Amino acid sequence: MAKSKKKVTPEQPQKPAVINDQPITETLIENYMPYSMSVIISRAIPEIDGFKPAHRKLLYTMYQMGLLKPNAARVKSAKVVGQTMQLNPHGDAAIYETMVRLTRGNEALLHPFVDSKGSFGKQYSEMAYAASRYTEVRLEPICAELFDGIDKDAVDFVDNFDATMKEPTLFPTSFPNILVSPNTGIAVGLASKICSFNLGEICDTAIALIEDPAADLHKTLPAPDFSTGAKLIYDRDQIDEIYRTGRGSFKLRAVYNVVGNTIEVTEIPYTTTVEAIMNRIVKLVKEGKIREISDVRDEIDKNGFKLAIDLKRGVDADKLMNRLFRLTTLEDDFACNFNVLISAVPRLLGVRDIIQEWHAFRCECLKRELFFELSQKQDKLHLLNGLAKILLDIDKAIAIIRNTQNERDVVPNLMDGFGIDRVQAEFVADIKLRNLNREHIIKRTDERSSLEDEIADLEDILKSSRRLDRLIINQLKNIKKKYAIPRKTKIVSDAEAFVDTEPAREEYTAYTVVTNEGYFKKISLQSIRQSDAHKLKEGDGITFEGEVSSESELLFFTDKSQVYKAKLDDFEFTKAASLGDYIPAKLEFEKDERVIFFMTEKEFDSRVTIIFTNGKGVTIGTDGFKTKNNRRRLTSAFSDASPVAGMICCRKGEDKKIFIHSASGRAMILNCSLVPYKSTRSAAGVNVMALKKNDVVKGAFALEDQEKTLARYSKSKIPNPGVVLNGADLDEAFSKVLK
Repeated sequence: MAKSKKKVTPEQPQKPAVINDQPITETLIENYMPYSMSVIISRAIPEIDGFKPAHRKLLYTMYQMGLLKPNAARVKSAKVVGQTMQLNPHGDAAIYETMVRLTRGNEALLHPFVDSKGSFGKQYSEMAYAASRYTEVRLEPICAELFDGIDKDAVDFVDNFDATMKEPTLFPTSFPNILVSPNTGIAVGLASKICSFNLGEICDTAIALIEDPAADLHKTLPAPDFSTGAKLIYDRDQIDEIYRTGRGSFKLRAVYNVVGNTIEVTEIPYTTTVEAIMNRIVKLVKEGKIREISDVRDEIDKNGFKLAIDLKRGVDADKLMNRLFRLTTLEDDFACNFNVLISAVPRLLGVRDIIQEWHAFRCECLKRELFFELSQKQDKLHLLNGLAKILLDIDKAIAIIRNTQNERDVVPNLMDGFGIDRVQAEFVADIKLRNLNREHIIKRTDERSSLEDEIADLEDILKSSRRLDRLIINQLKNIKKKYAIPRKTKIVSDAEAFVDTEPAREEYTAYTVVTNEGYFKKISLQSIRQSDAHKLKEGDGITFEGEVSSESELLFFTDKSQVYKAKLDDFEFTKAASLGDYIPAKLEFEKDERVIFFMTEKEFDSRVTIIFTNGKGVTIGTDGFKTKNNRRRLTSAFSDASPVAGMICCRKGEDKKIFIHSASGRAMILNCSLVPYKSTRSAAGVNVMALKKNDVVKGAFALEDQEKTLARYSKSKIPNPGVVLNGADLDEAFSKVLK
């Protein structure tokens, strides 16, 4: 039997894949921007009630479970997590981790919202918390202040992710929780870090601002307060900047006692953990930088935090701690960034602005709550007015109902018989037969008088902002009385906290190099003699090089009107063939901040002349940059009214010549002494170069010497328009820049 041949069909050519070109800008707008906004609005940045959506969904679920009721029993955390997943579509681990931070056991909050039983780890330790099946939770009594009015239409409700339930968009918090509970979040291109304040002090401050919007915050709100205690090194300027702008930083220092030959640390900064401190100490001991310590132990127990540091015989404990403050996170910075969502818009607000925004929000919540109560009372009064008409003839009402053949006609007949509307007639028709007596009806209708008074009072409150404010103030006073606790973080002054943290060492000199791109090299004198061929990034150039003493302080001026201070010892020795340290990363600059001027200072008796692009100039003293403690950053170090065109340092008794040139091609040379001295660092200065409209100063620098060819640019009075600049003269001037 012959085999049948398979029919071979020609292979069909595949169609090429269709590729649609799309500009990257459209991709970002259509794909990346929605994601970014979702992270900012729905995940990372807290709103005016002090919560992120994850916190809000969890606490509202517990509220709906009845865990705020008096004598409510604790339930398994796993049960709460499971119920929360109806509102929060994240995994159970993420929800449980959110809960952990809100618990009393974790000690992350001054006023925890979850009463917990079991192991929930600690804010000051990397200790793992127990699984949700082992722990139990319920809501703390203070949560009643979060939900006050939530069942009276105080806030809006929206559908959950699958439109099967409703959840609140915000909590109608009756105190400024946004400043009481610490909060940290990192979104896309935006971050928020809010420190905590003492509840009693925040209530007093809110009351003071409601009564007087210009009240001095420092009188009622001295400084932040943290659940881990520690000491806050108080600097009025730093705290004032945080209160005013919502940004800034302050130092927190550990609290310790010396018992025998052991240092017992009992409180540490909120920003660190016991493991981080111990690991750092062990590393310092291994590197030989600290030889006075024989052992370090974590002695945390049910009584609270304790870190024990055993010392070798004859060691001065206080001097050692001073070094540890400098070398470990036993002293740490807390950087504030008060980004808050206001009506779904991220805003950077100071403390005064946040409280005022909360006050406006709370007023709206109270108005909605009062209007809800007013509507209910008006509805009740309306029903009682209908019932009062029945009192005129109860027998008639009974007769109407008894003589009506069809049930559907009862309400219309009552409406016709007594001249009442349908709602009132329905209410009368539903009264039980046993209540159709004169005594019951008189008791009910007697309520009308009190209802009318209550309605009039509610209407008056809704019309009077003063009475509304008084209501908020009374609530704040009651909250302070019920929940306020003593301050945990102690406040110490600069002078009290100042310690000589620098170990004694011999003075030395190093060759230093600073580049235009912000790189810093510290080179030994021997090394620079052997090779002075510097490695630089492409397009980079050297702006400073020379020998610097280890006793001098390094001052880095930035384009954001800040000065960062450092010591030579902060940098490691390197070779000329290396790029060196990147200053913005080394000194933790703000985003996009760069170095515009560098100088060294030892006696702080020099002067800095600053020429701005708007043609103004000012001379300020470096004595304003001298500080008692080891502050790394000086904010508002000079005026930010206009960008800086150039900075020139004049040592004591020195008077340098400044070459100034504008974008329009004019130039002038003048002595630094002509630019007026101002004792205030933020002074904007006086007009130095007279500029035409839309013209700006392009550059200003010191001259090492002045040739006759440049003499025609010399001026002895200001302001001065200068003279037309020859390009060759500008090149010559640049070649004489003082390095």
